[in-house]
Amino acid sequence: MSERADIVVAGHICLDIIPSFGDARTPLNELLRPGTLVEIGPAVVSTGGAVSNTGLALHRLGLRARLMGKVGDDLFGDAIRAILRRYDAVLADAMIVCPGVQSSYTVVLNPPNADRTFLHCTGANDEFSAADVPYNDLGGARLFHFGYPPSMRRFYSDDGTELETLFQNVHERGLVTSLDMTRPDPASQAGRADWDVILRRALPHVDVFLPSLDEIMFMLDRRRHEELCRTGDPAKSCDGDELGELAHRLLDMGVAIVGFKLGDRGLYVRTSGDADRIGRLRGLWTNTPTQAVEALVAAWRGRELYSPCFAVEVAGTTGCGDCTIAGFLAALLNAHDPASAVTTAVAVGACAAEQADAYSGVPNWSTVQQRIAAGWPRLPATLILPSPRSEPGQ
Repeated sequence: MSERADIVVAGHICLDIIPSFGDARTPLNELLRPGTLVEIGPAVVSTGGAVSNTGLALHRLGLRARLMGKVGDDLFGDAIRAILRRYDAVLADAMIVCPGVQSSYTVVLNPPNADRTFLHCTGANDEFSAADVPYNDLGGARLFHFGYPPSMRRFYSDDGTELETLFQNVHERGLVTSLDMTRPDPASQAGRADWDVILRRALPHVDVFLPSLDEIMFMLDRRRHEELCRTGDPAKSCDGDELGELAHRLLDMGVAIVGFKLGDRGLYVRTSGDADRIGRLRGLWTNTPTQAVEALVAAWRGRELYSPCFAVEVAGTTGCGDCTIAGFLAALLNAHDPASAVTTAVAVGACAAEQADAYSGVPNWSTVQQRIAAGWPRLPATLILPSPRSEPGQ
């Protein structure tokens, strides 16, 4: 890579094609009748997926990010790389081009007064493998973030062998590692995968795990997930005890920090009590005085936190979870303590919600911190955490 990076963001990327329906009121199933011509407006064309959403949010926050996704040598792949270069000429330098492979794309059908419908081609994402990552040339980065393995065939096949290999190789190079998920179609191969087995293999090599509650409940407790979906949104239904038990289960699998995105309820985070496991975070703070580093390690050990969302006028929620992750990782890289990190995470997610697209609402780092310091109002807290409890390693 051409210059040193703070963070490498790897994983799923696609081209989003979003036709405009204007003020049409006709239901989608009537608009798309076979044999008809439907006149629509201009299309918005942008990049999507974890690499784009989290990576560009980190870039907007001022971090030196390198984006590593896999595309084909086709028009869609060229468009993906061109869009990234509009933000910074070097952002596409680490993209992997696979000759003869279709680049991933999504057609987003979002007519007024109707739920969105996504037509998605996984394309080159299914060809991404652990061998594609140049482990000895990660640009001097301190953190490696990987997103959306359920939408990348090689990383959920064979009980997650590729996912384990990827994170083990990155860990061995001394980088702090982070993982994000997406919820697969229950009827798909990814939806039928044994995610308990996959996570048990990968999480000992993952330092920060930040799925949504919906995603992780689908993966680890399908019966409970289906029960909650029948009565509403799982993220709105779970109390502190249920979140704590689920987080404890993941900490027992070997991860150091677990965070659950709760939609408009905010963010829940729980950390390991194992001093050695939390001690791996020292790799993030190489430019911080030793005494301050040890204070940070102690502050991150054995914590349980919850932060409600900030109040904003919501223009759209696409990408808010990815931007929340960007805020959390940026706070870690900037040597923030846990309380500040979860606050910053939901603040960046709230900024993203102020624009309709995935990441253009994210401002620079100082603007986020100034809004927080100025007393930015919050939504009511809807989660009560139990009294302090021991974590794995304590």
